[in-house]
Amino acid sequence: MGLAVSELHLASFRNLKDRDLAFSPSTTILVGENASGKTNTVEALQLLTSGYSFRHPTPSQLISEGEERSLISARLRGDGRVVDVACEIEPKRKVFYKNGKKCASKDMPGTLFSVLFNPDDLFLVKRGASYRRDEIDSFARQANPNYDKVLSTYLRTVEQRNHLLKEERPDPALLDVWDESLALGGATLLLARHRLFERLQEKVVAAYVRIASGEELSMRYAATMGDDLLYLSREEVRDRYREMLRAGRADDLRRQQTLIGPHRDDIEFSIAGREARAYASQGQQRSVVLALKLAEVVLARELVDDQPLLLLDDVMSELDAQRRAAVVSFIKEGIQTIITTTNLGYFSQEMVDAAKVVEF
Repeated sequence: MGLAVSELHLASFRNLKDRDLAFSPSTTILVGENASGKTNTVEALQLLTSGYSFRHPTPSQLISEGEERSLISARLRGDGRVVDVACEIEPKRKVFYKNGKKCASKDMPGTLFSVLFNPDDLFLVKRGASYRRDEIDSFARQANPNYDKVLSTYLRTVEQRNHLLKEERPDPALLDVWDESLALGGATLLLARHRLFERLQEKVVAAYVRIASGEELSMRYAATMGDDLLYLSREEVRDRYREMLRAGRADDLRRQQTLIGPHRDDIEFSIAGREARAYASQGQQRSVVLALKLAEVVLARELVDDQPLLLLDDVMSELDAQRRAAVVSFIKEGIQTIITTTNLGYFSQEMVDAAKVVEF
């Protein structure tokens, strides 16, 4: 089965002053009232496996009130291996460790891939394009250790170019320099993101059929630079992007922002040929997101040749019986899954009996 989380220690982490938990290599259900610390536990597991939190907190927000620092640590076991991961949190910084050695947050992925599904994700189809880009980018950060550097460098370049565009009389020569840098970084990011999208796309479509039989889902990467660029070489995309930046400079100056590039792209979903964002029912939208998350697990397994950790934070209450059954069927396939809930009634007695239940 590969590595799995066996133990977690939380000290002064959010509302969890001092807590030790043990997990099943298959399914663990964390049950308790709202605000009891279940989601905070999931957040700690995500931090230790991916290096970031879905809540995007400042370090100080992670520390229990009245405390000066926090510590979270986990032991991963499997295939005869033991890996210890930890994060020391101070008001202005986080320090990560693997087997006692300091490392950067970007180095945390690669030990155990994690996929998180929480209630906010259920609105992914309806929300703005940035949320769908973030979903792909968050997955890509774990899948490719170089992706985070490419993405962060590109976004900084966009920010710096936008700052220049806001000046009263931007220097055209300086804009040319930023255009060159943006074109190279944008081409690299666009092609890396699209390669991952293509592999994910076929798995999302297959998962959707499994969840909503009789309906056909399609996905499209909507590139602001044009779909024809997605299959060109990096050099060709760079050259085209540079030309488009220069051709659109007047518009960028008027709007004081960079209007074209991977930072403006979108992921579009369609059901039976109709745009899901505009026409899909709430149930269909939830099926799309569920299919996306299950597809991420399947692709993660392919990419790292190992089972990922699936974190389901209070989503069973948001799914109807059919979609809950699809999740249960999926996690029976040998994936370590940690589920939070306020009510064990969302699960069959057979599943509860087979799972490790931890009360909060």
